[in-house]
This record gives sequence, structure tokens and C-alpha cells, in this order.
Amino acid sequence: MTEEFLMRLDDGMLAYFRDMADEMVNRFGISRAEAVARINARYGDCDIEPYPDLMCHEEPAYWAYGAYYVPDAAGRLPCGDEEHDRRIDVSSLAVRPVPAPGSPAWTLAERARGRT
Repeated sequence: MTEEFLMRLDDGMLAYFRDMADEMVNRFGISRAEAVARINARYGDCDIEPYPDLMCHEEPAYWAYGAYYVPDAAGRLPCGDEEHDRRIDVSSLAVRPVPAPGSPAWTLAERARGRT
């Protein structure tokens, strides 16, 4: 376990997950604390191998979308590739609920205040 993520990550995978959090902050306009909490809620129980884990076959944006949105009726999510994403109506996707205040997913300072 790292300071921010619930899963065990080597240095390479830590950088990968931090890139995923950066994607969420930049793409969805959420705080870093919320991005990390969403990642922890979605992937915190996963066994992550040392870099390059199988996850690395996709860009961090791919996993960021999965932590933020619920797939559409066809099971599709955006992935950060403009060509692919053009076929998906992002405005119709449901946003996953934010982890509850006090949840173990909140590992950064915002946890104590809840979502801002």
C-alpha cells in the first residue's frame, strides 16, 4: 500500500496510477483527492503486478474512464482515443457515485472534510 492508493504498487505502477489520477483531474474537473478515492474504490482490491502490469496494455485514461463512468447499455466506455470515443455519447453516461465520506477509499486530506 502507498500513501494514497490502497493497492500494493511498485514505483512504475505508482507512477501509472498517479497518471490515472491526473487524467481524472484534467478530464473530469474533480479534485485529486476525489480521483484517488474513485481509483481506490474501483481498483483497490485488485492484485497489481510490478510494472508493466497487464493494465499497462491500456493507457491510464482507459482506466480513469472506468473509475468515473458506468458503461453504457452496450457495455462501452470512452477510452481517451478520439476515433473510438466518437461512437459513444459521453453525455448519456452515468457517473459512478463518489465514495462515501469516511470510506477507506479516501486516503488524501479531503477525506476528513468530505467532498468539496
